Amino acid sequence: MSDGLVCDGCGGALLADSDVRYVLRIQGYAAYDPMEISASDLAGDLDREMRDLIAAMAERDPRELEDEVYKELRLDLCPACWRTFRRDPLAGLRGREREDG
Repeated sequence: MSDGLVCDGCGGALLADSDVRYVLRIQGYAAYDPMEISASDLAGDLDREMRDLIAAMAERDPRELEDEVYKELRLDLCPACWRTFRRDPLAGLRGREREDG
C-alpha cells in the first residue's frame, strides 16, 4: 500500500516494502552571541549604516536572506537511510570544501 512517498535519502518508495518510515525534522538558525557595544560604535552614523544595510538587502533574494537566518527541513526516510543517518548525521558534510558566506 503505497501513498506515493519516496525516501528523501535514496529515492526508494516508502511504505511499499515496509510499513515503517521515519520523519526527520531539522531546524537550523543563526545563533548570535551578545555583542559588546562600545562608545565608538554608538558614535558612528547609525542612520547611514542602517540605510546602507537596507539597500544591500534590497539587492538580494528575500528567500536567500531568510535562509541565512533560519531554515527548517522535513525529510521522509526509509529504515536503511534512517540507520545511516543515526550512525553519522554529518557524513554528507565531511570532506566538503568550506563555503563561507
